Amino acid sequence: MIEVTKLNDKKITLNSDLIETVEEVPDTSITLTTGKKIMVKESRIEVRNLVLEYKRSIYRQDL
Repeated sequence: MIEVTKLNDKKITLNSDLIETVEEVPDTSITLTTGKKIMVKESRIEVRNLVLEYKRSIYRQDL
């Protein structure tokens, strides 16, 4: 799960496994596998980095 900011300044937590595409048009648009689109303040690169950080945190858990 990643936290992003909608254009109305509300924070939402998004299931990163549902992200299909992230585009800057010019605001950042996240399209989910459900077909829903969410406009956010974070850049495409910031969204990518949030997803990478989240995935790394899952896979680097101490065994």
